[in-house]
Amino acid sequence: MLVNGIWQENWQPVQAKDEQGRFIRQTSSFRNWITPDGSPGTTGEGGFKAEAGRYHLYVAYICPWASRALMVRKLKGLEGLIDVTVVNPVMTDQGWQFGGYPGADEDSLNGARYMHELYTRADPQISGRATVPVLWDKRTGSIVNNESADILRMLNSAFSGLVDQGPDLYPADLAGEIDALNDYIYANLNNGVYQAGFASSQQAYEEAYANVFGVLDELESRLSDGRVFLFGERLTETDIRLFVTLVRFDAAYHGLFKCNRNTLKSMPRLQAYMHRVLALDGIADTVRLDHIKAGYYSVKALNPGGIVPVGPQEI
Repeated sequence: MLVNGIWQENWQPVQAKDEQGRFIRQTSSFRNWITPDGSPGTTGEGGFKAEAGRYHLYVAYICPWASRALMVRKLKGLEGLIDVTVVNPVMTDQGWQFGGYPGADEDSLNGARYMHELYTRADPQISGRATVPVLWDKRTGSIVNNESADILRMLNSAFSGLVDQGPDLYPADLAGEIDALNDYIYANLNNGVYQAGFASSQQAYEEAYANVFGVLDELESRLSDGRVFLFGERLTETDIRLFVTLVRFDAAYHGLFKCNRNTLKSMPRLQAYMHRVLALDGIADTVRLDHIKAGYYSVKALNPGGIVPVGPQEI
């Protein structure tokens, strides 16, 4: 936790909670947008023009929010325009650390040891948590954005003048439906599993548990008509936002987060849907089951012994 730019205490998973013990997620600190011409985006300031090689993405394979940014980078063919650094999945007392784990990178761009050092470089007086993903601007030496929902949108459209590849993940004719389903899935499933895992009261846990399985049951039914993706034949950002939770469900959320009514494998339509998304070109490269298990089971508040389960060994 950073307070006025200084690391204050050992990393803790619960950022805040309400009077009923519900887990409350921190809001993102940096909300600038990359745009084709550098004009201001939906939030923040302007000056961030889409340019090849100017931007860098910091991610963690364990983190669903970061992984969805990696997925869009792959789908839109942006690997040659935006390079990536992957942090160590094992959470330390100072949060995300660079290097020291198979598949994790040192910070060759900025030479930081911990992610929080990049936050204070961007804002020396910042207070809050140092999260991923982070979209970094090499030119200004600062953070453009650390809100994954924003990053998905800008990666989908901002660089189309440089690389015109991949599906439009936020088509205008589906925008309203996408926004509505995004909000529903986020509140009750994407964040719902965390609200179950980090609940500090029985009431809060049972409420979150019911929400999680209510959404899963509804989506299992939605797929019963044989549709390929959530909105039919077209892949959208909603599929990406759902996939990153589904692919972690049996490995982490079912056991560690007590979302244990059933595994995803026992929901045949959702399981098959998850594998359809996983089979898309390049998507399997964004999923590391070893990072997912090592990262979640390193959370001392939930697993003080630090023992990582042997299974599952495949998705």
